[in-house]
Amino acid sequence: MNLKNIKNNLFKDYLNSTISTMLIIGLFYTAYYLFLYFIVNGIWNGDADTCRASQGFCWSFIRAKFQYILVGLYPDDKLWRPISAFILFIGFISYIKHPKNWSSKNFSYFVITLLLCAFLIRGGFFGLSLVDSEQWGGLLLTIIVAVCGVIVAYPLGVLLALARRSSLPLLKYLSILYIEFIRGIPLISLLFMSAVLLPLFLPEGVEIGKLFRAQVAMIMFFSAYMAEIVRGGLQSISNGQYEGAESLGLNYYQKMRKVILPQALKVVIPPTVNTIIGFFKDTSLLVIIALFDLMYTAKASVTDPKWVGFSLESYLFIAVIYFILCLMMGNYAKYLEKYLKKENL
Repeated sequence: MNLKNIKNNLFKDYLNSTISTMLIIGLFYTAYYLFLYFIVNGIWNGDADTCRASQGFCWSFIRAKFQYILVGLYPDDKLWRPISAFILFIGFISYIKHPKNWSSKNFSYFVITLLLCAFLIRGGFFGLSLVDSEQWGGLLLTIIVAVCGVIVAYPLGVLLALARRSSLPLLKYLSILYIEFIRGIPLISLLFMSAVLLPLFLPEGVEIGKLFRAQVAMIMFFSAYMAEIVRGGLQSISNGQYEGAESLGLNYYQKMRKVILPQALKVVIPPTVNTIIGFFKDTSLLVIIALFDLMYTAKASVTDPKWVGFSLESYLFIAVIYFILCLMMGNYAKYLEKYLKKENL
């Protein structure tokens, strides 16, 4: 934007000039205040008493609770394992995120990568000691629930969408019943049912971990919403595409795999990513059933008698984490849309 455009857009007349000037002054004042609060008056080294006596942001609290907020109660001497799993996961995601690298072979490698990450985090094999899921927490647990939920719920949602449009009455109405029932129940209710009611119906001596039960509830909820999004994409495909695929002699699987689904899933990229972002943020509801997710560790950090009263620092820190991760997902969706449009896939 050049100076002429700035003048025309911000200082076109007296009213616009006045409003623009006030906004600019307000922005500079806000930036100056934030700089003083976070940098100049911020406490980078010191204890809780030093922070309480200051007028700035307590970075010492972040340093003291950094590990707990990110990994919960994961043992100190085994921190190299989630760190290694994170580097491995991010490294492969950075490679496979490009559509040109999408292939069945790379998908197999992706599954292997996820299994390796799970092995590193949990252990129990090949000399690695077992770290129970009760010790997982913070950002680590949030990412595990979100990634596992999306990987399982997305294809399940596609299958439910196809079942809802099926010509088989039993399959169609069962999928409709499932989708409408799950969408009509709040996620909190599903989580409470998985945490409290489900164990009551299990045979004596049979136990299922709370994390696994919560993961299943999250998958059930997310898959129902994904099914409706995919169904909308399927309805946007013209009948000519179906007829053209059938004229080529393609069976149902080939028609959906090679013709219909690639177009339908491309159309619904924006609502799909929006739902995934919402699902990622909904993992904060795990705090309701006392799972040590990112929200829980942030909340528990300020209950430490030594650090009582630093809620702003705690919640602002996790807000930045949520914002960065959601922004990355949104930017990837934009890149994917542009790439697929350019390639005309």
